[in-house]
Amino acid sequence: MGVNGSVMFREPLPVMLVHGWNSHPGIWNRLVLHLSGASIPYWKFDHSGMTGSDIAELAIALDNSITDMRNDSGYTGPIDIVSHSVGTCITRYLLEVVDGTAQDQKVRRLIGLGPPNNGSALAELFHDPLKGGEVINRLTGVFLKPGFDPSADAIVQDVRPGSPVMLALRSAGIRPDITYRIIVTGNPGGRSDFFPQFGGKTWEIATDGGWQQTYEGDGIVPHRESRLPGISLDIVSLDPDDAALSLPPGQYGHINLPKNPVVIERIMRYLTQTTS
Repeated sequence: MGVNGSVMFREPLPVMLVHGWNSHPGIWNRLVLHLSGASIPYWKFDHSGMTGSDIAELAIALDNSITDMRNDSGYTGPIDIVSHSVGTCITRYLLEVVDGTAQDQKVRRLIGLGPPNNGSALAELFHDPLKGGEVINRLTGVFLKPGFDPSADAIVQDVRPGSPVMLALRSAGIRPDITYRIIVTGNPGGRSDFFPQFGGKTWEIATDGGWQQTYEGDGIVPHRESRLPGISLDIVSLDPDDAALSLPPGQYGHINLPKNPVVIERIMRYLTQTTS
């Protein structure tokens, strides 16, 4: 059941939904309607109440949650996992670092939405003595809670590009028995209302180690941070030629990825494929 395999599954596989940082399971409400309509069983991992926990602790909690769901349902086969943002880092830490050798948790597909797989430039930018304060102010009430202190947030520390967690993920590498799908959004037309807080752009770390902004991102996570070796990005871009704008530009931003109808269509396409 590897990346290039062709194993067919007669029944829909259960799906575990993993939300991101400062988020909650309610972000999956629109996707859940589609899962139910397709008779796909789903479970939700809720870590919204685990304030102060780091990625390693959340990965263990996810492991326990999957095991509990298996025990309750009696299901022992492979599952699919859909995760948003840092939820993908939590999931990957479980599958690649904690369970990488034993591979006790059988997973067919991991679908990540806007994941900072290579660490977050924004997490690093929060600590910048010149730019950090302004960036935090712009995101407060939108992506950050009032009074946010990056130095006191375990998740923020874990997703800094040079953190031990990011090093462990890079060292472990992706699992050959899992098919990875990464869905991201972009703003090729440069619309400022795509993510107004940064004028439609996304911060990233430049090749010289400095800061730069790009339209190749979702306002929070640039494409560069989502890439994994050998895995193509599925880019859902705001069409600059779509005069009707069937979806408001902000629906393509990072926070709204799990709610975006185009993204949901891609997720459902991957979940219902009969080949890995």
